[in-house]
Amino acid sequence: MAKDVIMPALGMAQETGTLLQWLKAEGDEVTKGEPLMEIETDKTTVEVEATASGILANVTAGPGDVVPVGHVIALILAPGETAPQTSAVLETAEVSTQVATKTEKPAEVLASPLAARIAAEHNVDLKLVKASGERIQKEDVLAYIATQSTATEAPTPTNGRILASPKARRLAQEQNLDLAAIRGSGPDGAVLAADVLTAAAAKAVEPVPAPAVTPTPIAETEPLPMSRMWQVMAQRLVESWNTVPHFYLEVDVNATQLLVWWKGAQRRASDKVTLTDLLVKLVAAALRKHPRVNAMWQNDNIVLNREVNVGLAVAVEEGLLVPVIHHADQLGLNDLATRRQELISRSKEGKLSLDDLRDGTFTISNLGMFGIDSFSAIVNPPQAAILAVGRIVDKVVPVDGQPGVQPMMSLTLSCDHRVVDGARGARFLQTLVSFIEDPLGVLD
Repeated sequence: MAKDVIMPALGMAQETGTLLQWLKAEGDEVTKGEPLMEIETDKTTVEVEATASGILANVTAGPGDVVPVGHVIALILAPGETAPQTSAVLETAEVSTQVATKTEKPAEVLASPLAARIAAEHNVDLKLVKASGERIQKEDVLAYIATQSTATEAPTPTNGRILASPKARRLAQEQNLDLAAIRGSGPDGAVLAADVLTAAAAKAVEPVPAPAVTPTPIAETEPLPMSRMWQVMAQRLVESWNTVPHFYLEVDVNATQLLVWWKGAQRRASDKVTLTDLLVKLVAAALRKHPRVNAMWQNDNIVLNREVNVGLAVAVEEGLLVPVIHHADQLGLNDLATRRQELISRSKEGKLSLDDLRDGTFTISNLGMFGIDSFSAIVNPPQAAILAVGRIVDKVVPVDGQPGVQPMMSLTLSCDHRVVDGARGARFLQTLVSFIEDPLGVLD
């Protein structure tokens, strides 16, 4: 049976991926596990391996194509198997519009999945489209549309509907914005949720007219070139800031015993153990006791994650990455340190894989090594919380009723109030503080 080759996703917030190149040509024999194609996602460039062995066929996307995640772009056929002779079923993708369900395509009309999707979105009858080859391709449909309508700044299907994701439509209605006036960044110019949020943010900061003044000549400026990663990061942060109801809980914790544990671990471990490794271990244990903080907001529902996968915010020149330590609650300290070193190294080299970045359930952002005392981080959707960690610094605090100098560390928990309320967040921090002040108790 034919196996679908789909555009993969790093996480639930990703909507599209860009195909950079096929590493196998159509008709080539492929082996399960060998590199099949190279794609560029919102965060990194990765090689995608074949999920089955067979013959590559029905390739519908070429280099440079931006494809919705989950969309079928090729098939892997078993030896002796022939490609299906019917149009593929449309895959679910957020950028798809509300497709008309009134008629079925005649069986004799052959079209690629991408061509079928575009035709449905633009209400085009495939019987009217002339195929340039054995079946109708994306270019054939686009050429037909170009001859039937005049291009506009925001692509509009022939039935009068704007090409936009359902989430973008909902946000535009909530923000009282005209979809037709928003330039889309999705496939075929589709308006995505991030486009609506960017437009809403721009509208919110429109300057109030000021009294006329004589302009003062200023030096010419040029916009700073931004990487694709930085652009996506900016869009995601705007979306998170505008859609996630943040609140913050701050606490100072005595790090005396944490430092004692750290020094002992450094002597015993084969790999270098950092304070971040200790925090991952303790945070993972606290998350197991407080599953609501390890949950996520998805489709207007609270979903509990079965795994504890802790992401680490890593700054690179092109932007911000969050590689994930999977099953962090089940790993020993040496394994955590080894895994963290591998992820940081691959982040700096730009060699993170899809698995390195997907399925995070909680994030830690540590700026203590930069001398930062405390800060508040922005929640990484669909996760419910992120922990901001400051440096350890000596402070005068009460010790047995008398002033004393103790090493103190500041923690700030940013929460999505739709998932975590104040009491749940506070109980999580209480547990984490108790683990930090008595870390060996976690190992019992």
